[in-house]
Amino acid sequence: MIFDTHAHYDDARFDEDRDAVIASLKENDVRHFVDVASDLPSIEKVERIVEKYPESYGALGIHPSELDGVSEKDLKEIEEKIRNNKRIVAVGEIGLDYYWEENPPHDVQKKFFRYQLEMARRLKKPVIIHSREAAQDTFEIMKEMRAEEIGGVVHCYSYSKEMAKEYVKMGFYIGIGGVVTFKNSKKLKEIAAEIPLERIVLETDCPYLAPSPHRGERNYSGFLPLVAAEIAELRGVTIDEVCNTTYQNALRLYNV
Repeated sequence: MIFDTHAHYDDARFDEDRDAVIASLKENDVRHFVDVASDLPSIEKVERIVEKYPESYGALGIHPSELDGVSEKDLKEIEEKIRNNKRIVAVGEIGLDYYWEENPPHDVQKKFFRYQLEMARRLKKPVIIHSREAAQDTFEIMKEMRAEEIGGVVHCYSYSKEMAKEYVKMGFYIGIGGVVTFKNSKKLKEIAAEIPLERIVLETDCPYLAPSPHRGERNYSGFLPLVAAEIAELRGVTIDEVCNTTYQNALRLYNV
């Protein structure tokens, strides 16, 4: 069994065949997925996804690169939506993204990151952390906000093995997707091989980051057996062990 812990089936790239794609997931033993919001327009789309597809759960939050025009009033409304919908299982994706230099400004990103972490604490929901080129600031804010009391997953992990182990100590899961199959992903391969399997969850980030040999194509949860196979080979275990363990990890992560 496979649980895709991070997908974006609300994305426009699925508009023409969303029903067919999601219906096909069971052919690859994908039992559940979490559709993750990233900006204000996607909030309503995620709500529609979780209402329509019984295999889906949702996460609501604002991505650090999508903060322009977002107010605390917006976040209070998102908090109420999460509180009133049992199929919304996490706050996310939230965090820091310094790839685009000062857009949005780093102080603005940090403010909203702290706010959404505290929102998750109030809701007693795990967080889905997005962090790109902001390793130290992300980690420091999570320590400052006692994120170990909140729990969650570091999505699309891209930092050092040492930092991954620190997140594991905090009780966080490490999200691993198609990148682990890329030939140049030596660092992530080491992490996938060495951190406890009980702290790994599978994810696609679809429609992005399809695994080899589908790199560059539209990604979807049906490609996750390729990710599981790569992790299994790196660890010297069976694909079934990777799929079953990460499935149980996802159930614990999202309390479902």
